[in-house]
Amino acid sequence: MRAPYREGARGPIAFDCWGLCIAVRNQLFGLPLMPTFGSVGKDRIRENTSAYHDLRQGMEVCQPEPAAIAAVFRGELCLHVGVVVLSEGRLKVIDTNPGGACLRTIGEFEAAYPRVVYYRDRVLPEQAQ
Repeated sequence: MRAPYREGARGPIAFDCWGLCIAVRNQLFGLPLMPTFGSVGKDRIRENTSAYHDLRQGMEVCQPEPAAIAAVFRGELCLHVGVVVLSEGRLKVIDTNPGGACLRTIGEFEAAYPRVVYYRDRVLPEQAQ
């Protein structure tokens, strides 16, 4: 939460929204590291959307749940991401912007953006056994 925002940063000293998403999912939930998508960024909407389409193939839409990616859209364009965490007994989204990291309830996060879709890692039948 104290790491400052820096465009293109993947941590641990500074993060952008995707870098924070990668770190939280890995460090807090023990999930494998996701691709760094070096070309994504706050003002790189085409690159964000292309990376989203690549990543989306291994994910499925879900309701907010711990470790889910909260993807922000305007139309079909992916603008921003955060991660759902459980904090103080409530589901919240952690994300970062030029103002720094923020932890908000699901309702607060959704109210701040045009459209939010949640994604979890797809569990393949062979993984469930």
